[in-house]
Amino acid sequence: MSSHIEQSSVTVLGLGPMGRSLAGAFLDAGVRTTVWNRTPGRDGELVARGAVGARSAEEAVAASALTVVCVVNYDAVDSIVRRGAVTDALKGRTVVNLTADTPERARDAAAWAAEHGIGYLDGAIMTPTTTIGTPAAVFLHSGPEELYREHRPVLDTLGGAHTHLGAEIGRAAAYDIALLDIFWTAMAGYAHALAVARAEGITARQLAPFAQGIGAILPPIFEQTAEEMDSGRFSGEDNPLTSAASSMAHIVQASEAHGIEAGVMRAAEGLARRAIGRGHGGDGFIRIAEILSRR
Repeated sequence: MSSHIEQSSVTVLGLGPMGRSLAGAFLDAGVRTTVWNRTPGRDGELVARGAVGARSAEEAVAASALTVVCVVNYDAVDSIVRRGAVTDALKGRTVVNLTADTPERARDAAAWAAEHGIGYLDGAIMTPTTTIGTPAAVFLHSGPEELYREHRPVLDTLGGAHTHLGAEIGRAAAYDIALLDIFWTAMAGYAHALAVARAEGITARQLAPFAQGIGAILPPIFEQTAEEMDSGRFSGEDNPLTSAASSMAHIVQASEAHGIEAGVMRAAEGLARRAIGRGHGGDGFIRIAEILSRR
């Protein structure tokens, strides 16, 4: 452990499951850690491990040059830091906001910070609490590069991979939104698949190994379709939209025959049919991204 890290300090605002994991990783790395949460009583275990439990948010942020915020959304962030005493205490210090929200909210927060002489970096955590402090953690950051470099040694103690996406402050939130879009639509698809399977007498455990097989074929498809999206050449050689739409129609029919709602698949099929109607039936499925983008 370097003496630089031993002499460093950090404040963590927000002690939900992720906030507690962040604070724990800082403590494990020997960083002097101050913690605070809006609901009292969540700091007991961390204080027992050596953290300093602050009595107020202003006391917490005054204890460190760097404050890491991780709460439910930016409304919660604003309710904590955009108050006179806390804002005043933050002046000349840096906030790393690891709270999830939209890119526009990140830009608004950065404008507020600049107005009050507060350094501001925005970030996103792309892996579960169990990965924090391990090589499996993934963090995305955006904001002034010099500020990021200054605080990188302390941030690195959270483990895993840290990627600075550029100075544009909304960049980390934009990646976060796009990546969570993949995750939650995939999970919604899996939940729907389990419902259909159960209606046909197939248990979730029976389906799971085959579902993992479907998951395994996605990474190379992501790579291929990313190239198609950026080049504007949508190859449907292996699976044209006409074939995809037919497959989706079968899923809708089978679902609704069992009384299972098929709204998500109906929406996907509708987008495919719109693309076909515009003359793109021979293109690959990712052509629908252009349909989605048209206002």
